[in-house]
Amino acid sequence: MSVPGNLVSSLAMALRWGDMDAYGHANNTVYFRFYEEARIVWLAELGLGKTDDPTGPVIIKTSATFLKELTHPASVVVETYADKAGNTSLDTYHLLKDAETGDVYAEGYAKIVWMDRTTRKSTPLPDTLRALAAK
Repeated sequence: MSVPGNLVSSLAMALRWGDMDAYGHANNTVYFRFYEEARIVWLAELGLGKTDDPTGPVIIKTSATFLKELTHPASVVVETYADKAGNTSLDTYHLLKDAETGDVYAEGYAKIVWMDRTTRKSTPLPDTLRALAAK
């Protein structure tokens, strides 16, 4: 299984028992939380996206494709990929994998737009992110 872009981050996390739903597997919203956490940690490692910065990321589009049931207990790894960069946006993709077997539970996508927090309008994507994007 492959996703477009350059691998830019890999983050290990545990599925919590409370992440399960009445059907006995991880609720679909948990996948988005995994992607969100991976994205936030990645940006923080780059020194970007702090809440007191004058600019930062917003998500304008996101999706997930659920490929395999995820049940507790589980340790997962979220791989984050940076793909096409626009003037103010970056396409990112995620693979949610089993930490031990490498089995893929889900694929995800998020379009990040860089925003000026004062004007609430898009602003140029930081050069750091642009440099990580797939050519």
